[in-house]
Amino acid sequence: MSDIDPDTETGAAPVPMGRRERKKAATRQAIADTALRLFLERGYDDVGIREIADAADVSTTTLFKHFPVKEALVFDEDADQEARLLAAVRERSEGQSIPGALCEHALRYRMAAVDGDARYTALFGLVNSTPALRDYLQAMWLRHTDALARAIAEESGLPENDPACTALAHFALGAPRVARGHDDPRQAVRCAFDLLEVGWRTLASRD
Repeated sequence: MSDIDPDTETGAAPVPMGRRERKKAATRQAIADTALRLFLERGYDDVGIREIADAADVSTTTLFKHFPVKEALVFDEDADQEARLLAAVRERSEGQSIPGALCEHALRYRMAAVDGDARYTALFGLVNSTPALRDYLQAMWLRHTDALARAIAEESGLPENDPACTALAHFALGAPRVARGHDDPRQAVRCAFDLLEVGWRTLASRD
């Protein structure tokens, strides 16, 4: 299951997978689909790893090869998420600010349930009602801080370890959390990024 990711974009045709890779991908998807179905039916905390493995007709060893921890069953690997995140900065429209590009990315890839997609509404509901999943999701996004900070520095002509770049990366990754509980989640996210925009302009223009 995706990390709240309704679609993907790429500039090149995907490289065809071999038979072994296709089989592994199919097994992984089957495990994830089975886990999500059970979680939605009965709740995350009431479903065990062995039960998921049995329902997916795999061993627990196979399950852990694909998903090292239980929380990972709900989310895809980080690599694709990070690639899209960095692309949002590096491939932003001419004249678009870095905070603006990151806001657009957050609204597109992390707010899918707001658009009424039943699949992602269910996933959001599961995550938001399960503390372990909320914490895992936030930690997963924050793991991208260093890579995002480097991309921001490169695009801004600033040193790799510039604290302004690290700060922007950290707060941009955490900004979507402000949407929780708001009547207008998208507006809440925009407000958070508006604040980051003002701060970034001030920091980036310092002597």
